[in-house]
Order: sequence, then structure tokens, then C-alpha cells
Amino acid sequence: MDKKLTVPLAALCTVPFIMVLGNSMLIPVLPGIRAVLHLTQLQTGLLITAFSVPAGIVIALIGILSDRVGRRTVIGPSLLIYGLAGALAGLAAVALHRPYAAILGARVLQGLGAAGTAPVAMALVGDLFQSRERSKALGYLEASNGLGKVLSPVLGAGAALLSWYAPFFVYAVLAVPAAFGVWLLCPKEQDKQPPPPFRQYFTDLTQVFQKKPGSLAACYLAGGLILFTLFGMLFYFSDRLETVYHYRGLVKGLLLALPVAAMTLTSFATGAFLQKRAHLLKGSTALGLGLVAASLVLLVAAQAKPFLTAALVTALGVGNGFALPALNTMVTSAAAGKTRGMVTSLYGAVRFLGVALGPPAVGWLMQWGPKMVYWPVAAAAALTTAAVLLLLDDRQVRPPSPGG
Repeated sequence: MDKKLTVPLAALCTVPFIMVLGNSMLIPVLPGIRAVLHLTQLQTGLLITAFSVPAGIVIALIGILSDRVGRRTVIGPSLLIYGLAGALAGLAAVALHRPYAAILGARVLQGLGAAGTAPVAMALVGDLFQSRERSKALGYLEASNGLGKVLSPVLGAGAALLSWYAPFFVYAVLAVPAAFGVWLLCPKEQDKQPPPPFRQYFTDLTQVFQKKPGSLAACYLAGGLILFTLFGMLFYFSDRLETVYHYRGLVKGLLLALPVAAMTLTSFATGAFLQKRAHLLKGSTALGLGLVAASLVLLVAAQAKPFLTAALVTALGVGNGFALPALNTMVTSAAAGKTRGMVTSLYGAVRFLGVALGPPAVGWLMQWGPKMVYWPVAAAAALTTAAVLLLLDDRQVRPPSPGG
């Protein structure tokens, strides 16, 4: 890897780490927020939805903006908005007698800021790294995202020891320095050509999808399904640990960290492994999705066995770790230049919507019992595996070979 790009890559790795805190850091403190503000379960859940849905909707437009004005120009201000909106939510909690509406509004603003962070960082990595180095660099980004998922419950619970609203201020403490780091350490784009007219831009983008419809559809479907399954099953597993297995506190936190830690380590190793093996991108994706489906089927037989359940949920995390770096590499390699930001941002939008839909969908299925949670999600994973095998032609979305 080019040593000149090591520092920019390190700065960009802070972006997915911070973005993933948006929801994950609040999960362990939501019961405390609900108790202090006297909220219903629905109102409490909206604190997650208010972040994810705006991010998923706006992210495609952010992709267009990054293609036209530059990735760094979008990432820096987006991180500032993300962090300062968190501080705004904390200040509302301190200053207002009934702060719920203001906190909800700040979460919407924070989600809008998040839209311009990790997906655009992926596009910038795609711009900076070519050929075989791209898989490894994207593996670092995915590992940073996973590390954020692992540490975010600890950060949230630790900050909440000070006050229930202290986690909101953590966003600003982390995001503002990261914004300046990206701005100062990442190279400015060298392309001085004026951006194309919007009509030409959408024509070029349409051509990308017309040339690779099945491959891109399979990648987007797989990315959304993986995040849907991960957050949905973490939500379910968290509930089961308390209500069925009676694990709370640190033990519960460690058990919840297992699948995400497994996903992080596997993503890192997979990204490095695929760096010189682009022909295995499709196989890695299908293997990961198949492992997710198999883990969900086996979970049906793991009732009242907490550590077997933890092992199978961890296997689910390993499956995600096999698939995500391969998907990231294929999506960022599916287009070049001015259209890459839009293609990767649409992929990010699908991932955001997967996160937003997973917990409420699984919560709705829970009313019919554990089997009705596992079987539909397992079927969705199996169908997505079939779609990848049938529709994805990874020759269309591989990184270019050296010198090619």
C-alpha cells in the first residue's frame, strides 16, 4: 500500500467508526431515556428511526453532491453537522423541561449529517486506491465500522453513568476533531474539470445500471439484508438475554459484543485476503450469506441454551464479515469518476434502511414466538444468497487489474 496514503486512510477510518455510533451508542441507554422522559416504547424507538430514515433518504443526493464538489468537501461539513446536532440534543435535555421534541429534531439533523459521512468516505477510498489495494483499504473501513459497533455500547453506557443525556455530547467530542482531521489530512481532489450538467450526470448513471443491472441489484440487496439481519437479531438477542436467560449488565454487554467483534475481525481478514483474489468476491459474498442463513436455521434449535445461542449469533457475525468487504469492493468498483459517489451512496442508503427496518420488523415478528423470528429472516437470507449466485457477475464489478 502506498505509504503516502496511509495517513489519509487512517483519517477516513474515523468516519465509519463515528457514524456507527449514531444508533449503536444509544441502544443501551434507551431504557433510561424512556424512564426519565416518561416515553412510550414507540416514542423511544423513534429516536432511532429519526436518525436512520432521513440519512437513508438524503444519502443519494449527497452522493450527487460529492461527485460534483468533491468527497472531502462533503465529508468534513457532514461530520460537523453530525457532531453539533448531538450536542444540540444534549443542550435541549439540559435546558428544556420537556426536551423530547427538540431531541427528536436534533436526531433528524444528525441523520442528515450522517448521510455525508461513511458512504462518501467509501467513494473517496475508491478514488484514492486502485486495483488490488482497494479491497484491503475498504476492509479497514469496514473493520472501523465494526469496531465502532463493538465499542459503542460501552461508550454509551459509560457516558450515561454521568447523566442520561451525556452520550449526546460524546458525538460532538468525537466528530468535530474527525472533521478537521479529514479536511487537513486527506488530499484535495485533483480533477479541475467543471462538473457535467445534471442531465448528463443522470444519463451516465443510468448507463451504469443498464450495463450491470443484475450485479448491482444483487449487491444492493445483499448489503441491505446483512444490515437488516444484524441489527434485527441484535435487538432480538438483547431482549432474549434479559427476559429468557436473565443476563444483565456487563455479561449481557459482552455477549452482545461477540457477533459484532466476530464481524469486525472477519471483515479485516477478508479484506486483506481478497486484495489479491478479486475472482473470489462473489464466492465470499455467497459464503457469508449462506452462513447467515444456516445460523438462523440452527438458532431454532438453540432455545434456552444461552451460550449456544451466542455462538450461533457469533457465526452470523462471521458470515457478515465474509460478505461485507466483498460487497464494498464490488460496489465501489462498479463505476468510476463522477458516478462512483452516487453508486456508493445508493448502496449506503440501502444499508441505512436495513438498519432502520431490522429492529421494528423483528419486534413485530416476536409476538408470534422465536421460530417466527428466525424462519422468515433465514428465508430472506437464503433467497438473497440465491440472488447473488444467479444475478451477480463479479467480472462486471471487480477492481481493475494492475496496469489494466
